[in-house]
Amino acid sequence: MSPLEAVLVALAGVAAGTINAVVGSGTLITFPTLLAFGVPPVTANVSNTVGLVPGSLSGVVGYRRELGGQRSRVVRLASASLIGGIAGALLLLWLPSSAFDAIVPALILLGVVLVLLGPRIQRAVAARAESRGGIPDHGVWWVWPAVAAAGVYGGYFGAAQGVLLMAILGIGVADTMQRHTATKNVLALIVNAVAAAVFVAVADVDWTAAGLIALGSVVGGQLGAGVGRRLSPTLLRAVIALVGITALVVMLA
Repeated sequence: MSPLEAVLVALAGVAAGTINAVVGSGTLITFPTLLAFGVPPVTANVSNTVGLVPGSLSGVVGYRRELGGQRSRVVRLASASLIGGIAGALLLLWLPSSAFDAIVPALILLGVVLVLLGPRIQRAVAARAESRGGIPDHGVWWVWPAVAAAGVYGGYFGAAQGVLLMAILGIGVADTMQRHTATKNVLALIVNAVAAAVFVAVADVDWTAAGLIALGSVVGGQLGAGVGRRLSPTLLRAVIALVGITALVVMLA
């Protein structure tokens, strides 16, 4: 990899880390960049996943203020992401990628729709839950299995996992979008770390590419936290929807 290519890969990592901290889908930037510089697809996928883990951690640190008071919720939902991420990583080893090709675009589209309709759906969910005693701090009953399912998806494919998580949290958990973003970052980190561990164990990693992406994504994680924190809930929903639609178009193409 030439010096110019190395700089561009690191910059792609910055952009991916920034996007991941706010919503996710930074892979849509780094993965094509590695392919453009001649990294084989499988190696690019593996190296990209490994490289983005430090950036995910950076996003968690950047949003640590919004995690305040969420300890019990995060611990509960983290177990769902851990189990789902392991299951998804195992499916990655056992199943051909074509197994999920048909359902992935549908899941992303569903996530975008749920994010856009989130406030209206959340009001209906809250009203129903209120008649039964209110929404628990960790969310309505289906949030845990939904987060686990998103973990399976994230462990297997990864792209647009954040869109799905924001939809689940936005509808099933009574809290602000910014605090949901902080929770989403923790859950996505767990899933990504599990997938990266599997990749390191069973596949070849281009450590130069992974290191450059890691360096850039750490910087991007801090930038994303600063930018995302300034977005209004409406604008944040619009950003999430735009990223999700972009991911959908890329996958269908």
